[in-house]
Amino acid sequence: MKKYLVVALCVLLALALFGCAPKARPEQQADQEAGKEPAQPAGAPAGSKEVILATTTSTQDSGLLDVLIPIFEQKTGYRVKTVAVGTGQALAMGERGEADVLLVHAPAAEKKVVESGAAIDRRLVMHNDFIIVGPEKDPAKIKGSATTADAFKKIAQAKALFVSRGDDSGTNKKELELWKAAQIEPKGSWYQESGTGMGQTLNIASEKGGYTLTDRATYLALKKNLALTILLEGDKSLLNVYHVMQVNPDKFPKVNAAGGKAFADFMVDAETQKVIGDFGKDKFGQSLFFPDAGKPDTY
Repeated sequence: MKKYLVVALCVLLALALFGCAPKARPEQQADQEAGKEPAQPAGAPAGSKEVILATTTSTQDSGLLDVLIPIFEQKTGYRVKTVAVGTGQALAMGERGEADVLLVHAPAAEKKVVESGAAIDRRLVMHNDFIIVGPEKDPAKIKGSATTADAFKKIAQAKALFVSRGDDSGTNKKELELWKAAQIEPKGSWYQESGTGMGQTLNIASEKGGYTLTDRATYLALKKNLALTILLEGDKSLLNVYHVMQVNPDKFPKVNAAGGKAFADFMVDAETQKVIGDFGKDKFGQSLFFPDAGKPDTY
């Protein structure tokens, strides 16, 4: 008898819990019966909500993306998955259709990706500049050099330690261009490749007392922890230009075309450009990036 009573009580309890469970709204129930996902809030993007951004370590290490991405996500409802690698790797991701949008800084390589059909709508976003940093004692005596080529020649002649990123990034591509312009093939124990991003390369150069080429933004963001000083700046060959471009949905149908376009549009929007221009002023007393959207693009 007790056994039947326990079973009866269990059944009554289950029925009571079922009756108290929240019921789906009519539209949710209809969606569930039709095998659809529930309707999204007004203003939410259609299709995939994730945007894969392949970009440079400098935009990440400088802190710029930490400011821009939350604004973009709040404005659009998209979620950004950032892959911060060297520009060469970011472009390769685009060529394989593994990203939706690219934010990079190697103009010659970018143009090749567009010409291949892997990317579209390449747009000028901003610029800053590269600088050569090194120990304050400046063993190669490059401070005051007239050009970057002169500075690189002095480093090579002195066999002073130079730490290269060696990662096919935009910075690494620029560095190799500068060595070529100086008619020097860097090799030997004085020339070391870190194979890492800008932040880590700066740390290595600082620890070993070496020179390196860096974008100004990353250097300023990390300066307080580095035993490195700016030894050459302002040469026209050190300009560092950033473009945004979408991965071509005609070539890679699985990319989030709408999300990629939304991010690219956001980067050249007037409000975003103002944020870019103001970034760094409060902390460093100067802009780390200079907005260029809408200006003639000769890069």
